Order: sequence, then structure tokens, then C-alpha cells
Amino acid sequence: MIEVKDLVKRYSKNTAVDHLNFHVQKGQIYGFLGPNGAGKSTTMNMMTGYLAPTEGQILINGYDVAEEPMEARKCIGYLPEIPPLYPDMTVLEYLRFAAELKQVPKNERSTEIERVMDETRIKDMENRLIRHLSKGYKQRVGLAQALLGDPEVLILDEPMVGLDPKQIIEIRELIRGLGQKHTVILSSHILSEISSICDHVLIISNGKLVASDTPENLGSYMKHTDAMELQVRGSKEACEQAIELLKQVKGLEVKTTTATLEDVFLKLTNEENNGNPKTTEEQEKTERFSLRKKLRKTEEKEFSVKETKSDEKEEK
Repeated sequence: MIEVKDLVKRYSKNTAVDHLNFHVQKGQIYGFLGPNGAGKSTTMNMMTGYLAPTEGQILINGYDVAEEPMEARKCIGYLPEIPPLYPDMTVLEYLRFAAELKQVPKNERSTEIERVMDETRIKDMENRLIRHLSKGYKQRVGLAQALLGDPEVLILDEPMVGLDPKQIIEIRELIRGLGQKHTVILSSHILSEISSICDHVLIISNGKLVASDTPENLGSYMKHTDAMELQVRGSKEACEQAIELLKQVKGLEVKTTTATLEDVFLKLTNEENNGNPKTTEEQEKTERFSLRKKLRKTEEKEFSVKETKSDEKEEK
């Protein structure tokens, strides 16, 4: 479906993509992962024909993106990280405009727009200005324009960025549904979403492909590494002694880190409350209880004294 062969993109002396090779099969959802600056967006822009590669070749459904750009682009629906929306248009006006740009046949436009609105569940918003939509609905409108023309490949760059948890769940379910009819490539920094949505994962670092496998196989990869993280807590002297002992073990690499804000927070809020220190509210409750207890003891003592004196009078 998609073949990327020896893809290179250079900006002056900086190499953003370095001889990248991968193959995307039809009918699957691919996750494209990597840290900021790894070359993910640059690669996606070259796959869509927005950027020209310095070297290499990209084939979309057999069409060379550089030599047959129009034919290749007809096979692609693209949602960039910032959706290309016009805030002063209504949803319907925008989709009509996008359908015209994509050269959807005039007699098919109304049907096609209805289809993508139903698929992305934005039919109720068709007459609303885009500027008044929530972030989640704007993402849906961006997906709708990518679906116009029924492309075989969908390329989604950070489709869940800036969304709240509820919107993320909605977009996740939407992408899963799209994966049943289209080949989907999406990039994201939300690793849990990638593992729950994608059939295959591509990991890129410094412009190079460093891993390509299913999420399950990549997860089991770390089980075979001989690595262990040891956390030592205690007094400064005790920690220093422990570090010196660990350094004596041959082949063991020891790294020390300072306490993080999270460590300090947990120390102050969890551990200390389980020990002697108490909050102001707890101290007030304890003091009130102790005072009531003292008052009850005083009353009982006074009553016992009076009762004893009255008994003595009766005996006399």
C-alpha cells in the first residue's frame, strides 16, 4: 500500500530524515512514534507531497509521490497537527469548499458531505460556525475533510493533541472505526492510545527507524533486557554507604539522581501523615477529644467526692 525507500530530508547541514525505509500494509492502523524533532511530521509531510524529499522514493498505492503527485494525493486523506480550518465558515460551508478543492464530482458532493458528517458524527453541527466549536469537534471537522473523496490512506498527525480525556475517548473510537475501511497512519505522544488503537508500531529516532513491530512484540522486547532500577531511601550517610557497596559489583552501572518534586510531595503528604506529625485539623480534633475526656474525669471525681461525703453524713 505504502512504500518508503531510502527517504532522506536535509535542511542545510541538518538531516531531519536519514535513509528511512518501511512498508505499510493495506487495512491496518499504524502508530508512528518518536520524540520531538525525530522527523515524524517531516516524514508525514513528504508522504502527502507537501514537502519534497532530498533523496529516496515514496510510493502510495503504486504511485510515486514525486512523479505522479496528483494520482498519489487522490489516495490520501491528511489531517495535520493543526487542522486547516476557516473559523468564519460554517461546518457545511467548509466541507463544500474542501470537496471542491479535492475535485469531488459536483453531482456527488452533497452525498459525500453527508457521508463524512455521519461518519464523524458532526451532522448536528453543520450550520454552526467553526470558531464556536470545541477542540474535539474541530478535530472531527478536520477528519471529515480528510475523508472527503473516500481516500484509501488516512495520515493523521497528532489527532488527539490538546483534547480532554472524554474527547480522546471519542476520537479513539472514531479512528478505530475508520481503520475498518481505511489504512491509517497516526502519530501521537500518548503511548497508551497507540498501544490500544494500532495494529503495528513504527518508532523513529534522529530520523532513523529504530523499531517496527506489533505493540505486543515491542512490549515483550524489554523483558529480555538485563536491566534493573534500584531506589535507595534513607539518611545521607546510609545512601552513600549503599552506593559505595553497589560500585564494588563488577559490570554494574550506578547512577544517582536528586529527589524530584514528586518525591518531596509524597514524602510530605503521605509518609509524614502516617507517622507522628498531624495536620492542624487532626490536632484540633485530638485536643477537643482530650479536653472532653478531662472534663468527664473531673465530673466523675467531683461526683464521687460528693457521694462519699453524703454517705458519711448518713452514717453519723
